[in-house]
Amino acid sequence: MIKTIKKIGVLTSGGDSPGMNAAIRSVVRTCAYYKVECMGIYRGYQGMIEGDFKDMGPRSVHNIVNKGGTILKSARSKDFMTPEGRKQAYENLVKENIDALVIIGGDGSFTGALVFNKEFGIPVMGIPGTIDNDIFGTSHTLGFDTALNTVVDVIDKIRDTASSHNRLFLVEVMGRDAGHIALNAGIGAGAEEILIPEENMGLERLLESLRRSKLSGKSSSIVVIAEGDKIGKSVFELKDYIDQNLPEYEVRVSVLGHMQRGGSPSCFDRVLASRLGVKSVESLLEGKSGYMVGLNNDKVELTPLEQAIKGHSEIDRELLKVSDIMSI
Repeated sequence: MIKTIKKIGVLTSGGDSPGMNAAIRSVVRTCAYYKVECMGIYRGYQGMIEGDFKDMGPRSVHNIVNKGGTILKSARSKDFMTPEGRKQAYENLVKENIDALVIIGGDGSFTGALVFNKEFGIPVMGIPGTIDNDIFGTSHTLGFDTALNTVVDVIDKIRDTASSHNRLFLVEVMGRDAGHIALNAGIGAGAEEILIPEENMGLERLLESLRRSKLSGKSSSIVVIAEGDKIGKSVFELKDYIDQNLPEYEVRVSVLGHMQRGGSPSCFDRVLASRLGVKSVESLLEGKSGYMVGLNNDKVELTPLEQAIKGHSEIDRELLKVSDIMSI
């Protein structure tokens, strides 16, 4: 027998990403549409443990669809990793009559949701929110498209000064374990080379490529590097290596850092967040639990949380080929 859900809690966990607020808005308003109460849980799992809750209705989420970050705040919780912490969180949910949870976050957040569901039977549904786009079961995570646009805009500006001074710029972007941002933004910004964790280009091949660029008449070059690329210990060591072996280049480093996480979400991310929020609530009301809502072939589909956590998002091989051809 399916338990009737009367109140849903929503939280954001892990690193913030543009589109999280749009997803919160969608969850809250979908609950209102189906006449289900909605409770905002502040500061992720830590707020659940401390009882940091607030009732949310349609008017409490007005004017947030265009805002980056998360109005519910986010935090990583060591306490939630302990049985005692999870028990306290469960007791707080029971006290507030919360029947189900929507978790907006990444792998770590989903892992916590799955453990919590297995221990206490609270229905859970995940919405993928991370700019790295490194979650299995969805072609796009919330914030990925916005981050790409931010990175391309910055690289366009860097290219202006690179061209003016005949410089080589090494631009480091986020992507500790996945090169989706570097690959897509690199192609979009016309980078000469793109270095990602999935493909070990090798130092000598990089040097040879830069030599070819110089001989072909290029007066400046942009190399986009995912922070998790293994070609050098750091982007600064890579700069030193190029300085020593290609003295004809004047090399500069630009680490984009956390600016990639911020900013107003793109239209794509706002629409995606709205679709995923609706699907997450509807799925819970249909009696489903333990899934992540994601986008595949432009359709919103469910992937078991366990698969989303254990699966690996593959780099697009076609884009690698496109990158090679465009850099000629």
